[in-house]
Amino acid sequence: MTRKASVKHFEDKLSELDSLVKELESNQLSLEDALKAFEKGIKLSHDCQSVLTQAEQKVQILLEDKNGEHLQTFDPETN
Repeated sequence: MTRKASVKHFEDKLSELDSLVKELESNQLSLEDALKAFEKGIKLSHDCQSVLTQAEQKVQILLEDKNGEHLQTFDPETN
């Protein structure tokens, strides 16, 4: 999956998760439908967390130099 597709995929899942939360908060669902929505929400949440974890790992790799030492963290206040 390309980077753009991955970001779009993440944004779609996050948007769907947001819709599910609003639907659950409306208290208009039957217990059975609420449980199905909750189950789907948990799956979407795990999918989104997985994408975020991968992105965090990529950032950590980019912050390491050849010797395995971490580069200096960017601080916008001092630069």
